[in-house]
Amino acid sequence: MNRIIRSIAALGVGILALTGCGLQPATAYAPRVSPGSITPLDLPRGASLTITSKNFTEQLILGKPAVLAAKAAGFAVTDPTNVPGSVPARNLMTSGTADMMWEYTGSAWLTYLGQTEGIPDKQAQYLAVKKADAANGLSWLPPAPLNNTYALAIRAQESKKLGITKLSQIVTLPVADRTFCVEPEFNCRVDGLNPMLTAYGLTRGKASSVPASSVKVFDTGAVYTATDRGTCNFGEVYTTDGRINKLDLTVLEDDRAFCSAYNVAAIFNSATLSKYPQLADIFDRSTPTITGTTLRNLNLRADDGGEEPADITLDFMLKNGFVRPAG
Repeated sequence: MNRIIRSIAALGVGILALTGCGLQPATAYAPRVSPGSITPLDLPRGASLTITSKNFTEQLILGKPAVLAAKAAGFAVTDPTNVPGSVPARNLMTSGTADMMWEYTGSAWLTYLGQTEGIPDKQAQYLAVKKADAANGLSWLPPAPLNNTYALAIRAQESKKLGITKLSQIVTLPVADRTFCVEPEFNCRVDGLNPMLTAYGLTRGKASSVPASSVKVFDTGAVYTATDRGTCNFGEVYTTDGRINKLDLTVLEDDRAFCSAYNVAAIFNSATLSKYPQLADIFDRSTPTITGTTLRNLNLRADDGGEEPADITLDFMLKNGFVRPAG
């Protein structure tokens, strides 16, 4: 997941890249649909929405249902999903250029709102973000069950061998078994590996706890491969990543509630939601279907199966009855 704060220069490049192509990137393809349980609203002529997303698989899979839902409701939709970077996507929202996107509570709290500590309680984190972002002209609808937070995972076979299913059990293992593979960002985040180890009674760099040589840093995708191959026992994962299922990894329970909540929620430009309050009902109807298990499966179809996010989205929307095939 891309939760890194981009530089101001990168922000400018991202926005220019979008405006240079009419705010409609190459991935703006979305299948044609007819209304299902989402029916056309009584809208003024020319009612339109601009729906955006970040540029990783899960965000595309979340952004496309929003596009289809808005079209089924009768809006003309501009579709700048796949924005290159978190901050450029956020800027589209705060500037009023975009009307809606799916965002993670923890990302907004730590990355955009500048807080130094996340809130593990999901409802408390949501309410804190909702209140703070109101001052930025953004309205958060209730979050989905999906909580795409950080976690540590271990090979299922090794989990059984070591008898470990919870993070608190790592401290009971021999030092030689306390090996970790992480990506660069998690390696140095304020809610990353070092404070996680501390919360669970471990000290990085201490020979009798977690020696420096026991932590290896890899690119994001390589962490999963390294963990699967046994390069380390514990690999940093995102809890909705489809590779967890494919590689038969066991996600360890965060039994001391260290990890911040990253529940996803639909956020709107407040002026847009005030103008079209019916949008809240449309998205409140679909939000409960967005679970971690569902997104693991959908993400895997894209990342491993090579399917187009828009086609995966269509399948999801049809199965839930939100839309019907175009007549």
